[in-house]
Amino acid sequence: MEENNQQPDLNIELNDEVAQGIYSNLVIISHSSSEFVLDFIRIMPGMPKAQVKTRTILTAEHAKRLLMALQDNIEKYEQHFGEIKIKEMEPIVPMPFSSSSNGQA
Repeated sequence: MEENNQQPDLNIELNDEVAQGIYSNLVIISHSSSEFVLDFIRIMPGMPKAQVKTRTILTAEHAKRLLMALQDNIEKYEQHFGEIKIKEMEPIVPMPFSSSSNGQA
């Protein structure tokens, strides 16, 4: 008897608003025993504040899968476009978060 381990096709929908994406140039990563939290932030030059634009919460297993997927995609990118060079920069220290007074993040 032949086993059928194939999963059914997954139909992923991408609406217009989400398709535009959100630009981020900083991510703060924190974790607990059960999950990883990725806060994507946009820092603008000359601005004293930066807002978290989106927060993604992942299980530890999915965080590791994300790491593996990023590694695979970076390798493919570099094979096609060349090595990604990273400029030396000062270490980023965790920043304190503040809640906005109107309850929005």
